[in-house]
Amino acid sequence: MATREWNPLDFDIGEEEDEEGTPSPSSISPPLQYFDRDRHVAFLEMMYSLMPHHYQSQEINRLTLAFFTISGLHLLRALDRVDKDRVADWVLSFQAHPRSRAELKNGQFYGFHGSRTSQFPPDENGVSARNAGHLASTYCALAILKTVGFNLLTIDKESILISLRNLQQPDGSFMPVDVGAETDLRFVYCAAAICFMLEDWSGMDREKAKEYILKCQSYDGGFGLMPGLESHGELNNISSNYWFMFCQLCVSRAGGGTYCAVASLRLMGYIEDDLLSKTVTSSIINVPLLLDWCMQRQAIDGGFQGRANKPSDTCYAFWIGAVLRILGGYKFIDKIALHRFLLTCQSEFGGFSKYPRDLPDIYHAYYGYTAFSLLEEPGLNPLCAELGMTDLTAIGII
Repeated sequence: MATREWNPLDFDIGEEEDEEGTPSPSSISPPLQYFDRDRHVAFLEMMYSLMPHHYQSQEINRLTLAFFTISGLHLLRALDRVDKDRVADWVLSFQAHPRSRAELKNGQFYGFHGSRTSQFPPDENGVSARNAGHLASTYCALAILKTVGFNLLTIDKESILISLRNLQQPDGSFMPVDVGAETDLRFVYCAAAICFMLEDWSGMDREKAKEYILKCQSYDGGFGLMPGLESHGELNNISSNYWFMFCQLCVSRAGGGTYCAVASLRLMGYIEDDLLSKTVTSSIINVPLLLDWCMQRQAIDGGFQGRANKPSDTCYAFWIGAVLRILGGYKFIDKIALHRFLLTCQSEFGGFSKYPRDLPDIYHAYYGYTAFSLLEEPGLNPLCAELGMTDLTAIGII
């Protein structure tokens, strides 16, 4: 598929175009009976070059969209299609920097902005009233940099980690920005992933974060996003603009909340990998109840649902599947049925849709690739379930 070279500093989102002739779900051809890697690479190359106009409302999430694209190509073993140095330079241009060390204590978070529109220009005196990054955008930025082989030890991680502590609340939870934001498991996960990738835990109080997570496990074994919420609970009042795709479309639902809890505990070192194979009978979480809750999420059509009585959705093959992989319970699922369901969501245009026979989007495409990586599809890189990206250790990069 021919595409123009992508300029990271001009990450275009296509202009509005005539809707006439746009294929409807009912006109889409029957699903392919195999994982079409080449078609998926072409789909991501298109996203890398010029994103369709439908993503205009996601302009503030450019780093997230870039993460799905770059990391997706890496999972498909096609990272050679991108200019790694230019991508790294583009991502680094989004980091917020304090003017002095004293500003690290002003309450703002000096991580990464999600896009140019969240980088407010300085006033006539050269002072920027808002120079704060966002936890979710910072996770995406570091993940992209790690994917393209950039040495994270060379960035200004001190500013990130010192100011990260400004976002942790007395109960152990995190806000994504320093003012006017919700606190829940999504941002505990972002903080844990950031510290893990930077190989420095000085940015958070792990013990407080652990206690907050443990309070979120519900009576049925899953995790609510906040203490006291049922594990099927959806936070209807959440209106995060910064990481809409990660935080609102999926992680605001039970499966994503459970993933954030379990992955965070694993990253922080509070639970072992493959718990079910260990002889130790005790754990800080109720593993048998959690395993039962996860196993009940595989529906009769083979796909995974985020909570009871909901339809199967491509992305939950990752959110629930990754939890099972961490616990050591992935071997218990019906992999053949899941494989069959995912193929019904594979688009003839490349990528994956949320539901069978719908049109694809970059979010569900990415988590479709991660799901197939968990299924050990030939031609895909192995997945680090805790970080939701290629297992760089397994392929010998780190």
